[in-house]
Parts: sequence; C-alpha cells; structure tokens
Amino acid sequence: MNTHHTFPGIAARAARTDATGSIPPENWQDLKDSGYLRLFPPPHLGGTGADAATQVQAMEALARACSGTYWSATVSALLCAKLISTYGDERHHRLIRPLLTGDRLAAFAIGEPAAGSDPATYRTTVRPTGNGYTVNGEKSRITNAPNADLAVTLARRDKPADDTGPDWCLAFVDLNQPGVRRYDIPHMGLRGMPWGGIVYTDAHIDESDVIPLPFTELAEGMTWGWLLVSIAAVATAESALTASVRHARRRISFGRPLAHMEGVQAQLADSRTHIDAARLLAHRGAAERVAGASARDLIGMLKIYATEMSVQVTARAVQIHGATGVTQGHEVERHYRDAQMNVIGAFATNRLREQIAEHLGLGPAVYRPFDWLTPTGLTHDPVSLDGLTTG
Repeated sequence: MNTHHTFPGIAARAARTDATGSIPPENWQDLKDSGYLRLFPPPHLGGTGADAATQVQAMEALARACSGTYWSATVSALLCAKLISTYGDERHHRLIRPLLTGDRLAAFAIGEPAAGSDPATYRTTVRPTGNGYTVNGEKSRITNAPNADLAVTLARRDKPADDTGPDWCLAFVDLNQPGVRRYDIPHMGLRGMPWGGIVYTDAHIDESDVIPLPFTELAEGMTWGWLLVSIAAVATAESALTASVRHARRRISFGRPLAHMEGVQAQLADSRTHIDAARLLAHRGAAERVAGASARDLIGMLKIYATEMSVQVTARAVQIHGATGVTQGHEVERHYRDAQMNVIGAFATNRLREQIAEHLGLGPAVYRPFDWLTPTGLTHDPVSLDGLTTG
C-alpha cells in the first residue's frame, strides 16, 4: 500500500457518509483496492505485515478521510483480527482471512445495555450443549453490530462443577444465523460507523470457537483498540486544525485576516503542538506494540491524551469558525462530534486513568462505602439566586 495514500474518494464522500449515517459501497471497494485491510496481520494469515510506521500513516490517512469508515474498517481488520489471532489458533485462520479481503465484517461485542467498562455487570453467558455451545445475552453500543458477519464476543462461562478454568471466554459467533437479532442505535458522532446492539437467544457456537480466558488477560488484546481510537483522535484534530488555518487565512475581521490576530495565532500554535505530541506518542506506542512488546501503559496514556486533546482542538476550531463552526453539515461541526466519541470509545479515559495509577504502585481503586455528600451540604436542594430552591 502507498503510505502516502489520502483516500480521495472516501474523503469526497465523507460529508454524505455522515449525513446519511451509512458507509457507501464505494468506500469498501476503495479499501479493498488500496490494500488497507491487509496491513496488520502477517503474510501467513493473508496480511502484508507492514511495519509500524506504515500502519500508523495509513490509519491516520483513512481516519482523516472519513472517521466513520475508519472505525468500521479498522475495528474489523485490526482489532478483531488481532483478538482472533492472539487468543485463537490455526483453526481460526479461516475467520481472519475474509476480514482482510473485505468479504466479511467483524464486531467486538463487549459492552452491554447496563454496563460499560465494569465487567462485574456483564450477563451474556455461554453454556455447553450436546453439539457445541449456545450464547444468550445482549451486547450494546457495539461498532459494526448492525451489519457484521462475525462477533468476537466476551461472555461468562456457564461451567460444570468440575471445571476450574477461567470464568470468562471469547466466543467467535456467526451472526448470520437464527438466534441473533441486531439493531441500530442513533449516535452523535461517527455517524457513518454502524453502531448498535446484538441480542443472542440460544445462538450456536462451534466448540472450537469458544476460548476460555481470564478477564485480566483480555486487556492485552484490547490495547489494539486503544491505539485505533488514539490515531482516530489525532486524525480528527489534524483535520480540524487544517480547516482552522484555512479559515483564519481567508476570514477578514476588523480589517485584517483572523490569522493576524494574536489570540487566534495562540490557539493554532497550541493545537499544532498538542497534535504533534500525540502523533509522536502514537508512533512510539505502535512501534513497541508491532515489535511484540505490550506497551499497554504507554498506549493507555496515549488514549487519554490524544482523545481529550482532540476535543480541545476541535473546540478551538469551532471558536475560530464562529457561527459557521456550529452549522450542521460543516466539516468542523462534524469533527467536533466525532472527537467526543473517541473519548468514550474502546475504554473511557477516566477508567484508563485508574489503571495507570494502579500500575504506578497505588494499588487498585477500592470502593469503601462513605457518606461524602452530607458533610458538604450537597444533599440539600440547591438555592438559586432569588432564594428559591430549584428542586
């Protein structure tokens, strides 16, 4: 693949993709023709085994062209393919190859309607039957859920009494079967990205496609998702900065271009600095990860910094564009919405902060019941300026 590919066709269709909430078929054809989907796995799995720099450059190029298309394609070809190859074996190569050709699409089904990053609340369960396994439960707010062919599903194991194995598993579930229902969820940003839920009702899984796994080990595989989201954030911020510089040069206010105003210059300079810092961290994290190191803490820090930085940069872009920046359909308005999604996507940054703090030697974040509201007075209804309670 040409590392300087800018995906011009996908970029030209980005506004339409966002407006319609659907990735056009032409985008998938462009992805197949470019070789993007084959960048990540090694050659024996049908990939190209590209080096880290090539992967990051291509990922950022696609994310700049269209964030929704990037998310859908990269969750399938990078995150899901890596999860299958990391925790599966040669029997599962058959699941990876169609993801790299674009003939099939995968989803990573982890979150549930009443649960985000807290696995204690997950209820989806896999249990053995006479001819394999069945899965029951509901996964929600999942990229590619509405139209994926395969779901890499995190589930609890319904274990026999003599089974001392892990309580969790990854189940590779064929979604094109009875017992599977999908639905869409409207979302603020990344509108082109398919997003929704999967309901399992005694859906079948082959015995070989259920991989027992300690939950703590899953975080290693999920690190690819943190990297995916971080690069999306860098790309969104870069696009917002490009639009801001272009607007600042053209827009005349009080007899001079916005670019000649000190306040605008400071905002643009800050954005340039923060984006480049995140990009350097992304290249470092990807290099370590592709070389075989975990880089989990490094990429966790990247996910926090890059996604929150992108929100700040796109907010500056909106301010520089003024009313134009909050006009529906404008590219900056789209980038602002997309940036918000990255902060939550893959793993909320606040939870990542707790994990990084734990790895600094602070120990796990243990909750002990404590009434911190009463001493502060926050249990009382707030009083408005006119002396009346608002409750």
